[in-house]
Amino acid sequence: MISMTGFAARRGAALGYSWSWDLRSVNGKGLDLRLRLPDWIDGLEVAVRAELQKALSRGNVSLSLKVAQTAAEEGAVFRLNPLHLSAALSALAEVEEAALAAGMTLRQPTAADVLGLRGVIDQAQSDQDTVALRQALLADLPPLLADFAAMRASEGAALAAVLSAQLDRIAALTVEAAAEANARAMSQAETLREGVARIMGATEAVDAGRLAQELALLAVKTDVTEELDRLAAHVEAARGHLADPAPAGRKLDFLMQEFMREANTLCSKAQSLALTRIGLDLKTVIDQMREQVQNVE
Repeated sequence: MISMTGFAARRGAALGYSWSWDLRSVNGKGLDLRLRLPDWIDGLEVAVRAELQKALSRGNVSLSLKVAQTAAEEGAVFRLNPLHLSAALSALAEVEEAALAAGMTLRQPTAADVLGLRGVIDQAQSDQDTVALRQALLADLPPLLADFAAMRASEGAALAAVLSAQLDRIAALTVEAAAEANARAMSQAETLREGVARIMGATEAVDAGRLAQELALLAVKTDVTEELDRLAAHVEAARGHLADPAPAGRKLDFLMQEFMREANTLCSKAQSLALTRIGLDLKTVIDQMREQVQNVE
């Protein structure tokens, strides 16, 4: 079993660059990929997205990559970025104005300070440089995904243990409900016999055939055999999904709805405080299990 919750980070360096990956995910109905990658590396996002789609099936996944140059490459061309320079100067002016309003005087930034702000200087790289860098980054992606998968598998193993224990509890409550239903049936039968005897003794106007039909209808309305049989079948199906290496989150989520439907019907047919209590306990465990299932891939 695989959990949709996971995290992995990795650092690397090559070709005069250093980089850091950050990959994390939480539960989601489908696969939602949110990538924050350098847009100046042509073809990187398409390749990374394809690898993630092959490795994952569900979850809200966020991947960020930061790339920095560690050494100036021979032939690199530096140039100002007018848009970023204008934005930086405007921001500096706003900061100075706010400081003056607060009674503070700031040191005037130098040209070197402004040039050091992120994005003010672009370094143009050749197509050959970005191709080599993209290849280096993509070669570093499989180990990151392996670490990510290992953590999700570890979380999944813990989830499987919790879900297995909850299924054991549901199975035990189903057996307890069956025993209580049998005891209730015997008690109800005796009560009905006494009631029918009183009615038949008090009047001769009772239609015996109609009375038998009403008693049979009452017995059908309070019979919980089918609900208990379906609960037992759902338990076995869920255990099969837990043992299946294929993603089972959606199947388990559907089963949770079926579990809750049978528990609700059991409570509505209970006609007994003890059986109602068991039905409520079932609903509690099923609801707790449903919360855990939301994290299963």
